[in-house]
Amino acid sequence: MPVCGLSRLISQTIVCARVTGVDLILVWTEGSAVACERLCPHEQADLARGHLSGERLFCPRHAASFDLRTGRISYGWPYRTLRIYPTRIDDEQVWIDATVVNSRAI
Repeated sequence: MPVCGLSRLISQTIVCARVTGVDLILVWTEGSAVACERLCPHEQADLARGHLSGERLFCPRHAASFDLRTGRISYGWPYRTLRIYPTRIDDEQVWIDATVVNSRAI
């Protein structure tokens, strides 16, 4: 399903989206669109309020960051990885497969 216009994502860098009842963020980094869960796995901080450095997304509540290629949390934090969802760009839209979001949201 289409979730965001490509030009909007490029201009805003981080955009909130909701796919089949699951809150996500889309991030424009290193020339690609990345979709991930919106809440930090540690304390459920809103990652849409975080900041981006290269391919790392930093939580606004603590100093942990996530690799947007793998979802891995920075060294020293014993929490699960950030859920990353595959995206594709077609017809100037960022698309996400809703069935994948539903299967990983648990």
